[in-house]
Amino acid sequence: MLDRSNLHDYQVKAVDFVKKKKAAALWIDMGLGKTISTLTALSDLLASKKVKKVLIVAPLRVSKHTWPTEIQLWEHTSALKYTVLAGLSPAKRKAAVFEKTPIHIINRENIPWLVELLGQKWHYDMVVIDESSSFKSHSSKRWKSLRKVLGKIDRMVQLTGTPAPNNLMELWPQIYLLDKGKRLQNTRGKFLEKYCQLIGNPAWNQWAVKKDRVNAIYRAVRDVVLRMSSEDYLEMPDRLDVNVDVELPPKARKAYADMKRDFIIAYEAGEILAVNAAVQINKLLQISNGCIYTEEGYELMHSKKVEALVEIADTSTEPLLVAYNFKSDLAEIKKAIPKAVVLDKNPKTIDKWNNGEIPVMLCHPASAGHGLNLQRGGSVIVWFGLNWSLELYQQFNARLHRQGQTKPVRVIHILSENTADARVLDTLMQKEDGQNALLDFVKGLKTTKS
Repeated sequence: MLDRSNLHDYQVKAVDFVKKKKAAALWIDMGLGKTISTLTALSDLLASKKVKKVLIVAPLRVSKHTWPTEIQLWEHTSALKYTVLAGLSPAKRKAAVFEKTPIHIINRENIPWLVELLGQKWHYDMVVIDESSSFKSHSSKRWKSLRKVLGKIDRMVQLTGTPAPNNLMELWPQIYLLDKGKRLQNTRGKFLEKYCQLIGNPAWNQWAVKKDRVNAIYRAVRDVVLRMSSEDYLEMPDRLDVNVDVELPPKARKAYADMKRDFIIAYEAGEILAVNAAVQINKLLQISNGCIYTEEGYELMHSKKVEALVEIADTSTEPLLVAYNFKSDLAEIKKAIPKAVVLDKNPKTIDKWNNGEIPVMLCHPASAGHGLNLQRGGSVIVWFGLNWSLELYQQFNARLHRQGQTKPVRVIHILSENTADARVLDTLMQKEDGQNALLDFVKGLKTTKS
């Protein structure tokens, strides 16, 4: 069993940061041990009675599997008493809330329920938010609910490697939960007034951070942020990105062109209308992948991507971790590759993958993008279909491309030629550049006076 002496120096640094700061944001790359660093700090804070009761908020699978596993893996945390609230029936979950264990672990979807249940009798004086970017929307129920009990919370830790996966506007809700508006204004309106400007049609009420205010945001939050990048501390495995292009057959190409031009396509059973641009781009991605949704279900347009995936699976000497986007993708892949296993809520599925017992595992990035350690099961990721989320893209790739991986990692994108696929991939790369600018600047502020 591992013990405190096995902690790396950078993990000790994170432990000290959490213990020192009542408001702490660990912007730490995947694989650097955010979980054990936080647990070590919690163990010390609970032992010194600086903290009485901790709530850990995380994605569902991470709540049920990663945090309990990590607690038991280390000698100095194995004595911690905890209760997992995630995955329980409403009645059992309600009873578990009042168990005397000092650490409770809950999935983020149940935060509104928990706040409504406890109200002003909220009994957690410390909250840890694993993957805090899931609280990046000020209009979400989970954010609004947690905001109601901030006055009862003495300490908060936020963990993420992707604090602003789309734009800097996503920082305000997260930092507000940390400091109640001290650093980036105490209302969103004031934040917009100080740092942002309207873009596009004023009627759309769309905002963006002013270019000359970007550094001011970085400086405002630097004292609560600890930034660590994997390049600085780890010998990461090599990563090779490969694009596999497929050509749409005539039927699918015509449907794609019709939808792109007219927002409508005709097929044997009728017509499909895209009511706005967002729906249109979704329909284009569906056609690129092979299907299009109808009122009755979905219509198969082509099987070119499925054929490419089958070829990859047949020729690969490594298990494949496959990311799909639509349920129609999943259905068609399962028809073509019966041996493929879908990642489900059963922890034994993860164990089977890591033991090399699953040749092809199918995952939706939203279900497998955070906290799961899958690097022992394979070294090949295949993106059957992309989505617009940089956070999910980076997190999913990090399931295999992380410390502990013993082989070079291949990330394969199956792309339909001359479709929206390339645009999505290009957009993800641009978003990555923008987020890296934020992270690099914050890291630089620790060593310079600028």
